[in-house]
Amino acid sequence: MWDERVPIHVASDFYDLEAFKAGRDALRGFEVDEVGDVNGKSLLHLQCHLGTDTLSWAARGARVTGLDFSPQAVSVARELANSFGWDDSTARFVEADVYDAVSAVEGQRYDIVYTGLGALCWLPDVPRWAHTVARLLNPGGFLYLSEFHPVGTSLSEQDPSQFAIDYFHREALVYEDGGTYAAKDAKTHSNRAVEWQHPVSEVVTSLVGAGLRLELLREWDFTLFEHTAGMVKGRDTSGRSGSGATVFRLPPGTPRVPLMYSLRASAGGPSA
Repeated sequence: MWDERVPIHVASDFYDLEAFKAGRDALRGFEVDEVGDVNGKSLLHLQCHLGTDTLSWAARGARVTGLDFSPQAVSVARELANSFGWDDSTARFVEADVYDAVSAVEGQRYDIVYTGLGALCWLPDVPRWAHTVARLLNPGGFLYLSEFHPVGTSLSEQDPSQFAIDYFHREALVYEDGGTYAAKDAKTHSNRAVEWQHPVSEVVTSLVGAGLRLELLREWDFTLFEHTAGMVKGRDTSGRSGSGATVFRLPPGTPRVPLMYSLRASAGGPSA
């Protein structure tokens, strides 16, 4: 499914790779503020897809590694890195399952482990993921997670005042869905998807259980695509400067609910 969608995403306005190559920052304003200065630090991006977020951290001075299980996505990410003239010492991309990340990076540890939007829903075992993250961090390093909020993803796609998914649903969600979030009308053939609903409490408890210390948890009233009918386009004004990227909020008159959230959790030891 992901390999088929990579060329669709490469050609999409959603990723707008030509603008990215020309200097567009793929990060959200709140992410930049909450992660802080990355200059000279090592950063591992788990489930990095095309690598646009990964390379945006590299542009801010981090030494980055991106990891994804799609060979097509990793190939595009490497091409993007090459287009900036960066070799593996600045931006390296590794093909591997996220649960195999420790062996895939040959035991290297990082100052920052970053994971971006739309990643956790593909993982059946969050505690295992959290322990993997803990094994990837330097003492004093931290995980930064920016993710779609499970309350927001539980909303009906047709009616934002209704819930379509049980927030505490525990079983796998298996469905056939053509197209992609970046190009809804795209013709696709590999459409079987399997996702899991992970309440925020499960994510936090898993990280604490892996020995990490929660430093911040914030919720946001916008998302990156039109998840439910009637959403209103706006600009990302989060953080001190905001990225100016297009975001979507629930329509006026609809009670606000969290659509994204972010957290930072640190490993023991001296500050990275």
